Amino acid sequence: MDYAEAGVDIDESDDAVAALAAQIAGGGGEYAGTFEHGDDTLALTTDGVGTKILVAEAVGDYSTIGVDCVAMNTNDLVAMNIEPLAFVDYLVVEEPDDDVSAEIGEGLAEGAKRAGVSVVGGETAVMPEVVDGVDLAGSCVGVANGGIIDGESIEPGDALVGVPSNGVHSNGLTLARKALTDNKTEWYHDEVPYSDATVGKELLEPTRIYTTPLEAAREHDVRGMAHITGGGFTNLERLADARFIVDDPLSTQPIFDLIAERGDVDDDEMYRTFNMGTGFVLVTPQKEAGDAAATVDGRVIGRVEEGSGVVVDGVEL
Repeated sequence: MDYAEAGVDIDESDDAVAALAAQIAGGGGEYAGTFEHGDDTLALTTDGVGTKILVAEAVGDYSTIGVDCVAMNTNDLVAMNIEPLAFVDYLVVEEPDDDVSAEIGEGLAEGAKRAGVSVVGGETAVMPEVVDGVDLAGSCVGVANGGIIDGESIEPGDALVGVPSNGVHSNGLTLARKALTDNKTEWYHDEVPYSDATVGKELLEPTRIYTTPLEAAREHDVRGMAHITGGGFTNLERLADARFIVDDPLSTQPIFDLIAERGDVDDDEMYRTFNMGTGFVLVTPQKEAGDAAATVDGRVIGRVEEGSGVVVDGVEL
């Protein structure tokens, strides 16, 4: 099984995004749009929780997806050394439901607390002819304190420092759902073989919010940062025209092994779709790598070489 067979063709998606972006003149940034306002460099992100919301619907628990919505926005800001400041959400529903809205609000509040941002507003729309159930997205604004980190200073020989994820996060859920449940609601309630947790609970583990890389960037020579989200480890290619060798990757959580086994998903597809236990990567000079790793509670997982592409544990992506 691969992502395209599950319903998401990455190449087609990239082409569609390129077609959209070609019609829009805007500020640049690999993870966030930036613009100048007075003496400040500000940035904006927007993102949602994707088909993870279908897991929440199947399980009947919407209390954590708000954390994911905040996380997917703030983590993209952090990847450019931008401090998240304020967040707004956009909730679209087929029909209003007080209990569902309250649970989503609970998650948004918790996510904002973890990220250190304020939820300053939002919008709820009732659109029964547009959505089936609910959908959640948001936007976040931040400010660059200390300058944008965009990977321009990355050099061959630099070290890759990996920061652990805490599970599947909010990308690749179309493939994960297909592999683990064949889109059958009752299968979300099955226990996974390695603990007493259910498939649904494992998939709903909220995305980790990464704030320590901002501290590392203030204290060390951090030359590039990547949020390992949609596209998996190929996100490293967004940093520089270089070859990224991850030869000592962080351990994967058991949920990824289960997805690969039940869906018969090969290593290349797993590393191109999921974070595989590494939610964030920093690029530093070798001499700074140990201290930077300690700051973010991570460790060195690889290096930068001349060339192009990404290799993870011997697998060329």
